[in-house]
Amino acid sequence: MDIRTIGVVGAGQMGNGIAHVCALAGYDVVLTDVSADALAAARATIERNMARQVEKGRVPEADRDAALARITGTGTLTDLASADLVIEAATEKEAIKHAIFAELVPALGPDTILTSNTSSISITRLAAATDRPERFMGFHFMNPVPVMQLVELIRGIATSDETYEACRGVVDRLNKTAAVAEDYPAFIVNRVLIPMINEACYTLYEGVGNVASIDKALKLGANHPMGPLELADFIGLDTCLAIMNVLHDGLADTKYRPCPLLVKYVEAGWLGRKAGRGFYDYRGEGDPVPTR
Repeated sequence: MDIRTIGVVGAGQMGNGIAHVCALAGYDVVLTDVSADALAAARATIERNMARQVEKGRVPEADRDAALARITGTGTLTDLASADLVIEAATEKEAIKHAIFAELVPALGPDTILTSNTSSISITRLAAATDRPERFMGFHFMNPVPVMQLVELIRGIATSDETYEACRGVVDRLNKTAAVAEDYPAFIVNRVLIPMINEACYTLYEGVGNVASIDKALKLGANHPMGPLELADFIGLDTCLAIMNVLHDGLADTKYRPCPLLVKYVEAGWLGRKAGRGFYDYRGEGDPVPTR
């Protein structure tokens, strides 16, 4: 399968990062979002991040200019019809993903590979709702995409060897490393990571430590680059909660019960950095201030 054009659905934090690395690798990229503001913000973010790579000597200026020229933004989902590979990177809500595929699939060519950047939802279930389960798989990038080296590749029950090999080839061309995961709730990385974050929430909820002490303990005691609550804010507390719910529902084990404090923060709209407030308050000019 010769992949030349990649369509990316969703211009948020993950989508713009995926567009960034694909364009630098030489692919033509069509980036789509329902929000014109999100597309404009994504373009600005990509330009800013590529400029930083040029300044650090990691990307030649000519390569940056060529990559930017390969990215096209559109508000029309069916403009992805010419893509050889589509990577859906919309909100981590299954109903939204199904709605996207229902609109997109009739416009795609019969050989187009359809993938999802989902961090937890069943690939087999998503694929079964399309006309191409054998050409569907999970293509899970880590955040931030231009920096993180890992991509989880998740095969659904019907995913063909040809589809897997084509996606593996894309990962190699992006100069990233693939980890193959079975199609179980949250796959590998988030099966381990998000329950750790949830346990940090319980540690805060039960008063074992405050935000600063919990993050300090894990950074200095376990040599983590970010504390779990700081990381939760970076990921988005709504995303953390969605993944915990997938684990809890999919595995039916009480050890995956979402922490009530995490639920409360999400209900309050304190979703982390993107909302200006989560376990830390980012609205001031200085360093973020713990909210507990």
